[in-house]
Amino acid sequence: MLLTIDVGNTNTVLGLFDGDEVAEHWRIATVPDRTADELAVMLQGLLAQSLQLKDPEVTGIALCSTVPSALHEMREMFRRYHSHIPAVIVEPGVKTGVPVRMDNPKEVGSDRIMNALAAVHLYGGPAVVVDFGTSTNFDAVSARGEFVGGALAPGIEISVDALSRRAAQLLKVELTRPPRVIGKNTVEALQSGIVYGFAGQVEGIAQRMAAELAPEDPSAVTVIATGGLAALVIGEVPIIDAHEPWLTLIGLRLVWERNVSPGAGPAGPAGPGPARQETDVPRGAIAGNLRA
Repeated sequence: MLLTIDVGNTNTVLGLFDGDEVAEHWRIATVPDRTADELAVMLQGLLAQSLQLKDPEVTGIALCSTVPSALHEMREMFRRYHSHIPAVIVEPGVKTGVPVRMDNPKEVGSDRIMNALAAVHLYGGPAVVVDFGTSTNFDAVSARGEFVGGALAPGIEISVDALSRRAAQLLKVELTRPPRVIGKNTVEALQSGIVYGFAGQVEGIAQRMAAELAPEDPSAVTVIATGGLAALVIGEVPIIDAHEPWLTLIGLRLVWERNVSPGAGPAGPAGPGPARQETDVPRGAIAGNLRA
């Protein structure tokens, strides 16, 4: 089975693939100073306590990360505890098949490239991916499968945190859809502003992106929602065509298949081997994009 790991600033999402299907998954907090030994114990515990699978056998690992310190410790964990398992880390040298058409391709996080790859694979282009994480990422993909840019907005949770810190009488509330738009108390009013405010933001930006991607027929653009907080908002955004919670993990599976296959060359825990130095991942890509 293929273990995919998506390390974000707030959460780390892990998924086990049995063929093309996600057979098991976990979401844990990202702790940047967690050591390789701690990561190994945590991973062993998750696999051993799986409710869906009994003693799953991991035959490959695919990883992307936006947290440099966590990436270093993940790499060390692979080397010390899983050196016998082929591993692909999305970084320069890994072929993705996604051309990056940006002024500075180095600024594009590997997770956004994974989302673009999976979006084209599942739905074709043009497409807009809305990733609800630490920030809300809007990623635009052309009809030819190119990553052509996007927009970054403050995410739901950090917006709520900022509001509660700056307004003395406004406390943090449960992130859930309120019974009505016109709140009858402070809690409902906050929930309404959060849910319907972000719904309006998503719809407005996605519509404008669709008009730029396909001026003659914006309806031809597929809008895909993903990320941990997507379920909170998507019911209020009619422009969203699909909800794929494992979009980044699917992208990692596709990269694994592209780089670890007959004739692709060896792979190891430090990433792809020399046979795969043609790259679609921007060299020196930063790992600082805000996401879950």
